[in-house]
Amino acid sequence: MNTLTTAQVRALLDSGAGIRLIDVRSPGEFAASHIPGSANVPLHLLREHSAQLRAEHDEQVVLVCRSGARARDAHRLAAAAGLAAVSVLDGGLNAWESQGAPVHHGRGAWAMERQVRMVAGGIVLAGVAGSVVWRPAKWVAAAIGAGLAFSALTDTCAMARALSVLPWNRTAPARPDAETPAALIARS
Repeated sequence: MNTLTTAQVRALLDSGAGIRLIDVRSPGEFAASHIPGSANVPLHLLREHSAQLRAEHDEQVVLVCRSGARARDAHRLAAAAGLAAVSVLDGGLNAWESQGAPVHHGRGAWAMERQVRMVAGGIVLAGVAGSVVWRPAKWVAAAIGAGLAFSALTDTCAMARALSVLPWNRTAPARPDAETPAALIARS
């Protein structure tokens, strides 16, 4: 898998080289913050349209997400479809921001990581508070703690995947004349 550092991507952008940034996070996350000039093609849409991906472009495509995990998943889909000029931004938007690179910040939208923290914290709090009345409720908090530990060890997040299907994290229904996610990546 080809990865590019923030410095390499910025150099490509500054040089005027044909480069397309594709952010594979949810629309809600994209609205909260994204690299200026990037396009949002959520990973779930890439999965749904992976059969339509074609290598019909000359531009370098760089896949972006928050940390790089979803972008690596998207890269596997692109590689399976035969797209060769596709890379992953090493460290994702986290690395991009930490390097002081420009980021567009939206208003009112929450990043997926923040949504996960809110839901997990709320469930743990409810489990602990509920255990005062019904002692087995403490196991709800334990289950969330175990899930968070598993998530950290595997660099996956079942809760984020579940939250990504909520209406504010999904794209609007596509218009018949709108480009498909595959076309956004593969157009020349």
